[in-house]
Amino acid sequence: MLKDQDRIFTNLYGMHDRTLAGAKSRGHWDGTAGIIKKGRDWIINEAKASGLRGRGGAGFPTGLKWSFMPKESDGRPAYLVINADESEPGTCKDREIMRHDPHTLIEGALLASFAMGAHACYIYIRGEFIREREALQNAIDECYDAGLLGKNAAKSGWDFDLYLAHGAGAYICGEETALLESLEGKKGMPRMKPPFPAGAGLYGCPTTVNNVESIAVIPTILRRGADWFSSMGRPNNAGTKLFGISGHVMSPCVVEEEMSIPLRELLEKHCGGVRGGWDNLKAVIPGGSSVPLLPKDIADEAIMDFDWLREQRSGLGTAAVIVMDQSTDVIKAIWRLSKFYKHESCGQCTPCREGTGWMMRVMDRLVSGEAEVEEIDMLLDVTKQVEGHTICALGDAAAWPIQGLVRHFRNEIEDRIKHKKTGRVSAVAAE
Repeated sequence: MLKDQDRIFTNLYGMHDRTLAGAKSRGHWDGTAGIIKKGRDWIINEAKASGLRGRGGAGFPTGLKWSFMPKESDGRPAYLVINADESEPGTCKDREIMRHDPHTLIEGALLASFAMGAHACYIYIRGEFIREREALQNAIDECYDAGLLGKNAAKSGWDFDLYLAHGAGAYICGEETALLESLEGKKGMPRMKPPFPAGAGLYGCPTTVNNVESIAVIPTILRRGADWFSSMGRPNNAGTKLFGISGHVMSPCVVEEEMSIPLRELLEKHCGGVRGGWDNLKAVIPGGSSVPLLPKDIADEAIMDFDWLREQRSGLGTAAVIVMDQSTDVIKAIWRLSKFYKHESCGQCTPCREGTGWMMRVMDRLVSGEAEVEEIDMLLDVTKQVEGHTICALGDAAAWPIQGLVRHFRNEIEDRIKHKKTGRVSAVAAE
């Protein structure tokens, strides 16, 4: 259970003043220059020691990612790009940071950029986030006016500029290299790797792409120390985490909690539990729409961190918990996700371009029961041909929810097909 004094996002619900003065009164922008004076290596080592893993879904160690950036410049500028393109269905955590606690992100951008030798940072914000963009831009303007950004930012001796770039509402632009393409003014299509962004990213320069939450927690970690952050959660799953809980709970919410909290405790403490009681639970998607769902018997034991969920062949992803009770047509729910991935595929890789449409059309038939039982295995086979055979992870994201459905609810799909068939037979007999 996370204690109030350990919360990083102290204005998550917008109950307090989100201006610079309000942020300072809650301890932000305190001694920023002093942290920068400790040097780049110290900041990167603290980030490594804290055990912070990327909060955008993959869970890659943040400090390690930063250390891939070149130590000495070869003449090219370096960039930090912050991924605020929060388009994963079910995910709504970064939005709360940007509209209610934007100074955590701005100060984090300064400290992280300094650690990587970057004099400029771009925040790429989702096209639909209009009010969030306004709140964030106001906060950036305040920081420029107060001398916290720009020349000699926060009197640290480091020149730093922060730019806000607005996307146009494409899910694929949340993939880091597609985001860079979009930022450069091109079509949002993922790039082949290597080269990785740390070698050649934005405009061919060394670049690191980080999630909003990953950057926004950095100032507090550096102030309070890596040991404080790593003391929370299980080993290798350290710190606090924002969870966005939606679906069939009594009160959906975004809440900051300790990593490795049991799922049941999370739902019952912050959301008033599952609608109709815990026994009414059918399935949970633990980390945004691209991770496989878990049925109730696994959800009973679930621990909300990267490693436990990966062992269950699912994932923590963005920690967007989508709760489904017994009233849910789980086949239809996964069909809706497959429709989304078909719509958002950029069409660059054949397995994804063709496979997402193919999977959706089979799912169409499974929902209505118009399919043959053999098609379940055929569908599973197609997901395997898409998974791991594309440039970016959208192919995997389209395949995994379907794999989870077949793995845990195959009997429900078969029952629907059989029911449809027997229904037909009796209709013919009646004539």
